[in-house]
Amino acid sequence: MSMRAQLKPVGAVPRAVFALLALTLVLQILWQAGAAPPRARARDLPPAPSLAALRLAALGEPVALSKLTMLYVQGFDEQAGMSIAWRDLDYGKVALWLQRVLELDPHGQYPLLAASEVYGAVADPARARVMLDFVYARFAEDPNRRWPWMAHAALVARHRLHDLPLARRYAQAIRLRATGPQVPAWAREMEVFILEDMNELDSARALIGGLLRDGLITDPHELKFLSDRLDQLNHPLDRSNGTNRRDGGPKP
Repeated sequence: MSMRAQLKPVGAVPRAVFALLALTLVLQILWQAGAAPPRARARDLPPAPSLAALRLAALGEPVALSKLTMLYVQGFDEQAGMSIAWRDLDYGKVALWLQRVLELDPHGQYPLLAASEVYGAVADPARARVMLDFVYARFAEDPNRRWPWMAHAALVARHRLHDLPLARRYAQAIRLRATGPQVPAWAREMEVFILEDMNELDSARALIGGLLRDGLITDPHELKFLSDRLDQLNHPLDRSNGTNRRDGGPKP
């Protein structure tokens, strides 16, 4: 027997079934009409997985997983139907996610860039400090490659947080740890300008003297600049002219 022969006409369906279908449709319409309109709800950033779990999930491709994880973290503030302000994120969790990304790919620089220039730009000093502390901790693991983010953290501490002791701590870390030949002289000289801002002129003189003696500064222009700066510090009246005043750190 063919399938067409097995089909029954519509008229064979009991009326009770039609009534039940109609009642169901009416109830569905009434339920939808009475329900509150859907509202987008922000999800909290979940805790970062353990490094062991991430390495297992990477299937031998930790760098690829590092990039995917970074995309996940950076895109978390944009959720369906809404955008979450950075200041509303749990920065403790954000820092741990960034740490995991960096642990998967230690040569990657993007987590440090995001911490110092993206999340660190939030208008919340407490959250900004969490990011700066993250950069400082990770800088110590590879100072000759990660010094740019430490320098930016020093500028954030100096100009946004107005925390000169913290800025000096970061600048001092660059001078003492980032000693590779690729590290520019201005990065090692940042501490001098911060000391001047702190009015610790004796320390600034001693630091310039040390930079001139240790042989790390070889560029003739940098040597002349430091010598002139030392002369100005030794002759305060000349400093009032401010003709050689130069801000430390990279230009924005």
